[in-house]
Amino acid sequence: ELEGMWTITPSGRFGNLMGQYATLFALARLNKKQAYIFPNMANSLSQIFKLTLPMLHQEAKAQVPWKNYHIADWMDEKYKNILGDYIKLSGYPSSWTFYHHIREEILREFSFHEYVTEKVNLYLTKITAQRQNVTFVGVHVRRGDYVYVMPKIWKGVIADRNYLEKAMAYFRNKYKDVIFIVTSNGLDWCRKNINASSGDVYFLGDGNESEPQTDFAILAHCNHTIMTIGTFGFWAAYLAGGDVIYLTNFTLPDSPFLKVFKYEAAFLPEWIGIAADLSPLLNQSLNV
Repeated sequence: ELEGMWTITPSGRFGNLMGQYATLFALARLNKKQAYIFPNMANSLSQIFKLTLPMLHQEAKAQVPWKNYHIADWMDEKYKNILGDYIKLSGYPSSWTFYHHIREEILREFSFHEYVTEKVNLYLTKITAQRQNVTFVGVHVRRGDYVYVMPKIWKGVIADRNYLEKAMAYFRNKYKDVIFIVTSNGLDWCRKNINASSGDVYFLGDGNESEPQTDFAILAHCNHTIMTIGTFGFWAAYLAGGDVIYLTNFTLPDSPFLKVFKYEAAFLPEWIGIAADLSPLLNQSLNV
């Protein structure tokens, strides 16, 4: 019998919420406690997923004698013995190190409602038309606030045109009939920088950041993934399950980002990292 009430404070956007959900699910299990989620987390995630964790009513939330407990971005032995019946976890955990040992269950939590899968399959069939045995590669290009935040605050870069070309070449060489589905919160940039002349690239949607569920569902239904940076891309790749190419070494060695981020905790060991080109940062520091 599970005791108590454990929850996690929802912070950030879709990918962060998935990471928080999975981490709460795994840590509550390890500590034999009953997990609950806040209504705003449930609202965002249950639009597309068949979640099983019960929702915490606002009334209960106000009356429970919570003990706040902050967790880092990767698993630590001490998290196996967190003391307290009423724990409210906080932080931005998303790392596979928390939950990968129960991967099957996490994938079940994040299984899609039938109506979502039907909608996605319809979309993908439209693209393939008469072609058989197409291999879909979902491409997530994280831009938005990162365009500014990464170089200015974290001494890092985000994916450039070269990285995407290398990643796409990998899949074109490995599979014979590949279609790339590009989603991004910077689609204009993608259209200018991704060469679509060979007819195997499709740009999806309008990059609406307030309703990312459709983009996410389509990426997760692809066979393989090219991700850039961020948890949204990570989760799409984790759910899709095929080959994954990700951007790695994207910060300078003295970046403050590395205090809260470990490459080996963020990406699965079997995934393929392509190192970022840091020259724009180096040139920038020379020009100062």
